[in-house]
Amino acid sequence: MKLTIYQVLPRLFGNKNPNPVPNGNIEENGCGKMAGFSDEILQNIHKMGFSHIWYTGVIEHATQTSYSNFGIRDNHPAIVKGKAGSPYAIKDYYQVDPDLALNIPERMGEFEELIERTHRAGLKAIIDFVPNHVAREYFSDGKPEKVQNLGASDNPITTFDRDNNFYYIPGQKFAPDFSLADEKGVFYDEYPAKATGNDCFSAHPNANDWYETVKLNYGVDYLNGRQTHFDPIPDTWSKMRDILLFWAGKKVDGFRCDMAEMVPVEFWAWVIPQIKKHSPEILFIAEVYNPNEYRNYLSIGKFDYLYDKVGLYDTLRDVVCGRKPAAAITCCWQSVADIQAQMLNFLENHDEQRIASHFFAGNGMKARSAVAVSALMNGNPFMVYFGQELGERGMDSEGFSGCDGRTTIFDYWSLPSFRNPQTDEQTKLCDFYIKILRLCRENTAFRSGKFFDLMYMNPALNEKQFAFLRYAENECWLVVANFDEKDVNCAVLIPQHAWEYFGVTNQKEISYPVVVPAQDAAILRL
Repeated sequence: MKLTIYQVLPRLFGNKNPNPVPNGNIEENGCGKMAGFSDEILQNIHKMGFSHIWYTGVIEHATQTSYSNFGIRDNHPAIVKGKAGSPYAIKDYYQVDPDLALNIPERMGEFEELIERTHRAGLKAIIDFVPNHVAREYFSDGKPEKVQNLGASDNPITTFDRDNNFYYIPGQKFAPDFSLADEKGVFYDEYPAKATGNDCFSAHPNANDWYETVKLNYGVDYLNGRQTHFDPIPDTWSKMRDILLFWAGKKVDGFRCDMAEMVPVEFWAWVIPQIKKHSPEILFIAEVYNPNEYRNYLSIGKFDYLYDKVGLYDTLRDVVCGRKPAAAITCCWQSVADIQAQMLNFLENHDEQRIASHFFAGNGMKARSAVAVSALMNGNPFMVYFGQELGERGMDSEGFSGCDGRTTIFDYWSLPSFRNPQTDEQTKLCDFYIKILRLCRENTAFRSGKFFDLMYMNPALNEKQFAFLRYAENECWLVVANFDEKDVNCAVLIPQHAWEYFGVTNQKEISYPVVVPAQDAAILRL
């Protein structure tokens, strides 16, 4: 079955505030809630053609919003990015983020109800697992009684110890190149300093580092030739396994594992089989950017799927923006041909710039050809980021991020494409996504059929068009994606070799005339 994933940031998804203010707090700008994902909304997401929904930012993270009235420790604002804070600076691995709850003391119950509604709508639920780093002021209120807090038994006078949960810089205070004082002049104090999440083993990270986080220790001594100490099992391994089992017990269907390649593959090889023994159908999706590590994280690490970011995403973006010819797509898929079924395709997510932003294509309609290739070329998973189907531009200056073409993950905000009435162009774009998604889910050829690249027989298409076939059960489809700014009339040659590859014996080489709209795709059943 082909997975089609809808990524949502619940903090923003249900927020319809018409006039959010930059750097606004939760009272000024509002916040989406888990309860906002009603049965009807989830059913509509499923009807669009999605099989899975990825709830981004569910686990409690550091924030500048005070919940001290509920017994939750406040965070020092100097080490929180934005008023809302980053969903990837985890504050408590065993709790749901209070921003997302209507009744904060009952927020875990609200999450369990969300999972029930998700399943009732025919969808499966994915959440983040953030294994590489935590918030600087990590402290779990929600942990089971016998679970020890991260770092509670650490020896902080050494840079490395196998059973320390953190790395330390002994004898030095945490002193980044910016002020650690809040508006009242109260300083954040950390002694000894801990290593920062992006492998910054210094007490002096800068503003471009992941300074709001601390690196977790999986038994790798980075400052001593990256020596590994995996036997006996490091303490962090056991703690992370228990966290995964906790959330698997909440009936989630998968984990998107943040920066998985910054955690040793040996840990994944150890932990994933244990979680799958408890929940055999659960999925593990890895954020990995180094192609040299792809096969290790699949074969050794036991991941189900990997991000195809530095391959297909980067290539399609360059083709859409005119920096590469369409023929470059062929080399791209060939480089991962043996693992293609396990590559997750996308054109937007929370890390990347919006298609419709000035930094990318400037309009969501201009990447329809890329969407068709990304979604229809193979049977591997395809993901859409909420608002992508409506041409969300990501051009607001929300606060911490500024205007960078991305939808903020740090601020309280609302998306223009959801808070404003839908335009005719947005409706047209959304209808296009629905058509593509339904082909992915309902048509056997696109869901699980064979793929045949036609570019080697059609050199005239090299610059601005990309053509391929999908075939299953005596049903063949031709897809011609047009990256040009004008309509194109072309003749696509289908060689006899293609029919032989599909096992069709009564067909010969044939040329098909095709009309392809500008920056769109022709999808024809032959």
